[in-house]
Amino acid sequence: MACGNCGTTENGVPKGCKSNGNCGSGTCGSGSKLAVFDWLSNMTLPSGQERFNIFEVRFKNGRKHFYKNTNNLPITMGDIVAVEGSPGHDIGTVSLAGELVKVQMKKRKITEDHEDVKKIYRKASQRDIDIWQQSRAKEEETQRRGREILGRLGLQMKLSDVEYQGDGNKATFYYTADTRVDFRQLIRDLASAFSIRVEMKQVGARQEAARLGGVGSCGRELCCSTWLTDFRKVTTSAARYQQLSLNPLKLAGQCGKLKCCLNFELDTYLDALKTFPKQDIVLKTEKGEAVFVKMDIFKQHLWYTYKEERFKWFRLTLDQVLEIIELNKNNEKSATLEEYESDVEVAIKVDFEDAVGQDSLTRFDVPKTSKRRRNNRNKNKKKSVGVVANKTQSNSNQKRKPVAKQQNKQQQKPKSRPNPNTKPKQPKAENGVSKPKPRRKNNRTRKNNKPNNAGNSEKK
Repeated sequence: MACGNCGTTENGVPKGCKSNGNCGSGTCGSGSKLAVFDWLSNMTLPSGQERFNIFEVRFKNGRKHFYKNTNNLPITMGDIVAVEGSPGHDIGTVSLAGELVKVQMKKRKITEDHEDVKKIYRKASQRDIDIWQQSRAKEEETQRRGREILGRLGLQMKLSDVEYQGDGNKATFYYTADTRVDFRQLIRDLASAFSIRVEMKQVGARQEAARLGGVGSCGRELCCSTWLTDFRKVTTSAARYQQLSLNPLKLAGQCGKLKCCLNFELDTYLDALKTFPKQDIVLKTEKGEAVFVKMDIFKQHLWYTYKEERFKWFRLTLDQVLEIIELNKNNEKSATLEEYESDVEVAIKVDFEDAVGQDSLTRFDVPKTSKRRRNNRNKNKKKSVGVVANKTQSNSNQKRKPVAKQQNKQQQKPKSRPNPNTKPKQPKAENGVSKPKPRRKNNRTRKNNKPNNAGNSEKK
């Protein structure tokens, strides 16, 4: 089972591992480094041989020490025990027991009678566990106040972590510093502020990153805080052999040093480079001498360029380069690099395909324009085109008007007066019969006709 810190709150919000995966259960994410599988647990010891009486006990942030079970207590892996401290006692968890402890001690070059191998007092009682948890809960506040004291004293050091002893009477302050620091006044201030015994311990940048933990540029948890136990020296030649750019921002890890993973694949690159020629070899061709530019180790491609024409790079295969070098050894010049490059077959890069068809991985990066905007744009374009057309027509008509008037004046002829004897033509109907034109009713003529008729009748 995991520790209580890995659970959830009352509202269902996850707490997260406050111990950074270094809880006493050994079942958290960092268990690959802290917990060890006892593959000899099912094996019985030969007759007459006693069980190995030294146990490996783990403390905060993966700190481990060996302790001797002088009282022959029935201890198994995972038990919480009270061990000898300096002074007082400390509380830890048994991480390894049995014959595998011999292997770990041999690895660290520690013998059974070594002074660092101390005693196991007892199995931890409930009172011991309560005091241990209370002291662990004060570590964060102690670290914060300790940094305030550091800032007040103006010391050039960084306080990275604080670890309380199991009985709560002592605290170890882990710090990093580039130069030697006189922290005698700091110890006095810390002891008077917290009323405890103070021990200062300097650690390196890699050990600090391993204790604090974090996520690397690869997206995974740091190797030093999960499984890496020994820190080997990493040099820039490891990056140079792997054809990496010597950019310290890309090659450095969270500790500020070169990444430990640069050593992981170095042997593979060194084995692949055995068949490659040296980079300082100059190729002699009919066109001139060519020098090395870069290479792709796993594709076995090399790029060369002429000394006099460095603007053009030529891709050659490893076999072609070895062939040119063999010809140069026989005092013969090879063909031009253009001819060799024409024979190189470059594999076509296959794009991403899914079950439906080929899709672009960046298809969601470009924002889509809505149909409304498109329609509004088209309408605005049409309106603008119509307005421009109307303006051009009106302008052309205005320009043509005086010319048309002159032409009309020249073409106008005096109209002949209509003949009163001729009758106006009536419109023909559809069947050929002309219809009489309807007369217009005029009230004025009616009124004028009435008095005339009346006058004529009186005269008669």
